[in-house]
Amino acid sequence: MVKYVIKRLLLAALTLFVILSLCFILIKLLPLPPVNGTAETVAIIEARREAMGYYKPIIEQFFLFWGRIFTSFDWGIGETMYQTQDVMSIIGQRLPATIGVNVYSLVFSVPIGLLLGIFAAVKKNKWQDHIISVGVMIFISVPSFIVGFLVQYIFCYKLQWFDLSVNRIDYSLNIWSQIFSPSMFVSMIPAIMSLSFGSIAGFTRYTRAELSEVLTNDYMLLARTKGLTRRQATVRHALRNAMVVIFPMILGNFISVLSGSLIIEGLFSIPGIGSLYITSITSLDYNFFMTISAFYTAVGLVAGIIIDLSYGFIDPRIRMGVK
Repeated sequence: MVKYVIKRLLLAALTLFVILSLCFILIKLLPLPPVNGTAETVAIIEARREAMGYYKPIIEQFFLFWGRIFTSFDWGIGETMYQTQDVMSIIGQRLPATIGVNVYSLVFSVPIGLLLGIFAAVKKNKWQDHIISVGVMIFISVPSFIVGFLVQYIFCYKLQWFDLSVNRIDYSLNIWSQIFSPSMFVSMIPAIMSLSFGSIAGFTRYTRAELSEVLTNDYMLLARTKGLTRRQATVRHALRNAMVVIFPMILGNFISVLSGSLIIEGLFSIPGIGSLYITSITSLDYNFFMTISAFYTAVGLVAGIIIDLSYGFIDPRIRMGVK
């Protein structure tokens, strides 16, 4: 197991290095965006560019870039957005909003998705199962931003139950307390609904598929012949074995909560890193783009490793890395 973990970590580090290197090279092939602002701002950014080797050959810039990352974890400053401000500090301010809206959506989607999946598996091939399956296919097929537009139209525009955007955040105060306050939660409900429908559909589909297969195994018939009711056999045996596949998926969603939703954050004006990522692309701020790209890539790689390791903890019969 230790060798397997070390191997996966090294492969993840290599993958991250390759992806960031490709992004860096492709970005450096693009023209350098001009700097606008006051004379002082322009002077600071130009001096920073000179220190970072922007006007040197690409190969020298490449080694300077990785040298700054490994020695001082310096990702640069904002050039066209949040000018002269440290990139990491801005991302740190935006991260709580992304975590908040995704944690809220997962708290609602996980139990609802599991319950619907269990109910559909127990009522397999009956009208209840057909209705749930149709709803699952609809919400899996429809993109989240389409659901977001419908939520905005129905609940924000027609019914006027919520505002079109979330409450503003005062960065001079404690950000976490504002994100998880009742007023912020109410303002985030449309965004939470937009994110939750797809997650609920995914959890329902996987739970129904795994539980339906487990319920047909021979040991379930043996459990019934020993006197267990269908409910007892389902909870004690079927659901436990089905969780070998379901739980890693839930764990992966909780880990990937940091990645957030790019479009939903922009649609509901949520000041998270997703909307910051989109803005960095349109504003041609390469430092923000590289940093957030590294963040998303690292979160995805770590999520994959932890999901694979979780199989061994859930089911002791599974040993990772064993031939």
